[in-house]
Amino acid sequence: MIKRILFLLFVLLTQNAFTQTKDAQAILQLLSKQEKAWNEGNINQFMDGYWENDSLVFVGKNGLTYGYNNTLSNYKKNYPDKTYMGQLKFTILSMQPLGKQFYSIIGKWELFRTVGNLSGHYTLLLQKINGQWKIVSDHSS
Repeated sequence: MIKRILFLLFVLLTQNAFTQTKDAQAILQLLSKQEKAWNEGNINQFMDGYWENDSLVFVGKNGLTYGYNNTLSNYKKNYPDKTYMGQLKFTILSMQPLGKQFYSIIGKWELFRTVGNLSGHYTLLLQKINGQWKIVSDHSS
């Protein structure tokens, strides 16, 4: 009886670790796709990583922006062409699951541009929505 209980406990723990690893890989893939889209000058495709909802929150140097469309508009205004977009590089400093439906990411972003390089840090809150990971809150500075 004890062997069965220990075996079930082992299976449950292993399955939970696999799910977290699978989720972490999906999130890393999402961020990689964002980086690639940005570097190709495609802001619309970059935004695929964000939750397309009015409750999306973006916090930047100009304060709070609510909503997917407002966030997209700000990106297009501040990065009107490939020269201003430059080449983006993400570096993840911390990646923590916050239960089964949420992840917290802390990282560094760098833009390499002919009009002057930029860099800063970000904190992302991702939520699993309809089976896909989406950024629901982004604080970049």
